[in-house]
Amino acid sequence: MYRTHTCGELRIQDISKRVILSGWIQRSRDLGGMTFIDLRDRYGITQLVFNMETNAGLCREARKLGREFVIQATGVVTERSNKNPKLSTGDIEIMVDILTVFNESVTPPFTIETETDGGDELRMKYRYLDLRRDPLKNNLWLRHRMAFEARNYFNSRQFMEIETPMLIKSTPEGARDFVVPSRINPGQFYALPQSPQTFKQLLMVAGYDRYVQIVKCFRDEDLRADRQPEFTQIDCEMSFVHQDDVLNMFEGMVKHLFKSIKGIDLNHEFPRLSYDQAMEQYGSDKPDIRFEMRISDLTTAAKGKGFTVIDSAAYVGGLCVRGCSEYSRKQLDELTEFVKKPQIGAKGLLYVKYGTDGIIKSSVDKFYSADDLKIWLNQVKAQPGDLILVLTGERMSTLRALSELRLEMGNRLNLRPKDVFKPLWVLDFPLLEWDEEAKRFFAMHHPFTSPKTEDIGLLDTNPGKIRANAYDIVINGVEVGGGSIRIHNEYLQKKMFSVLGFTPEEAERQFGFLMQAFRYGAPPHGGIAFGFDRLVSLFAGEDSIRDVIAFPKNNTARDVMIDSPSKISNEQLKELSIKLNIKKE
Repeated sequence: MYRTHTCGELRIQDISKRVILSGWIQRSRDLGGMTFIDLRDRYGITQLVFNMETNAGLCREARKLGREFVIQATGVVTERSNKNPKLSTGDIEIMVDILTVFNESVTPPFTIETETDGGDELRMKYRYLDLRRDPLKNNLWLRHRMAFEARNYFNSRQFMEIETPMLIKSTPEGARDFVVPSRINPGQFYALPQSPQTFKQLLMVAGYDRYVQIVKCFRDEDLRADRQPEFTQIDCEMSFVHQDDVLNMFEGMVKHLFKSIKGIDLNHEFPRLSYDQAMEQYGSDKPDIRFEMRISDLTTAAKGKGFTVIDSAAYVGGLCVRGCSEYSRKQLDELTEFVKKPQIGAKGLLYVKYGTDGIIKSSVDKFYSADDLKIWLNQVKAQPGDLILVLTGERMSTLRALSELRLEMGNRLNLRPKDVFKPLWVLDFPLLEWDEEAKRFFAMHHPFTSPKTEDIGLLDTNPGKIRANAYDIVINGVEVGGGSIRIHNEYLQKKMFSVLGFTPEEAERQFGFLMQAFRYGAPPHGGIAFGFDRLVSLFAGEDSIRDVIAFPKNNTARDVMIDSPSKISNEQLKELSIKLNIKKE
């Protein structure tokens, strides 16, 4: 028997029991005639005691052991004289009389503690060591519990979990595919799925009216904190549903997870904003509504006073920052530099200070009187003591810059606590977006998204104005899920492909199998996919999804632990009928 108990199991009521523990040495301490070892496994830490007076040989052996040695200890549970309230096992210790060393360890490249001295790349290279640390261990346990509870929720509502293929057909929409060469079919390739989209629609045609799958998906795109080349979705589809049916079902899932995992009751309906409302009020289609500070349109109020920066702008927008009228010149200069960053793109920042004494000061005093500026203050509903921050420019780019400025102010003023959660739905996205370079429309979500019924006629006259029957769920400024009601008849799907620039032959070659399926009776259907990694990281309070994935890739999509991607042999290339043509720099 390797162990009778785990290292997180024993309590005060176990005193006098003879036990066997196995695990890794977290740390050891030599205190005169006693040696103490903290033994760790997945479940916790238990203190082992070796006494020089009662067993000098064993104590000397224990003093030779190093961090991360794998050992087995047999002994009797006793009550600790100096209890440790920080440990669940802190009331007891084991007086060891038999010690077995299973494996020695070289010195780890970083400390395996809650707070470590290892940098990101080093910890990624030795991920199996990093996973021994409590933060990662706790995150993976959280991930397991969330997957378990999600499955419980869907199982109780007649959903079936059905697996879909990993080797599929490459399609031209969305992000780049990862492709897999076929040895049996030389010169032909599979793609790894960006999502199971067409398969879950085919399952609806097949009559499986409630499908769910916790599934791996793959996208060959540039990485950031909330993206990985392989990621996990809670993927769902339902038949005979309208938009409200889908929203209510999956709002229920989110509430269930918050209640069962975090003990938080979200016993209210999630707010619903249209895409246009979200952009006008927050400058983002994934607004963080933990704090107000909404954007106000000052275009009409500000124009016509001879100030070229404003008069030449298509849009003028302002934020009212409560209680910040005393912001210093240095702080305002910092904000100006922030909005001028290339990724934000504003040319500058205007401000109005509404002092607690009622005095108005601004960076545009030369052009605007106090009475003029009062109109601005009224527009943004400012009170004495507030600071107004103003950006100008093209409408959408200015709204996006205001969104970034709003989030920056939220961070500076501690208005975005990680233990407060504010979900909402964003609805009625544009169906299509125009690409000026390609001179064609692209699907904002994917080409199977249904237009709003009342907008279908615009496919022939004004496609850019069509609203999609689509929806995203957003929590604390993070898009955690998105979906739509799907097109379910061949005629409308062909029309959609035509608007997207597909020839009938291209549409048939790429998606003929789906349109053929529609000819055999497709029900009205819709669904959603939740970014499971994002959802877990939100629950864990982490900023990066890498911290909730066991073996993630780094920022250049490499697994530095196993050194992947890597070259393959010439023999393998020949088997796959592939010839490399790599340009030398």
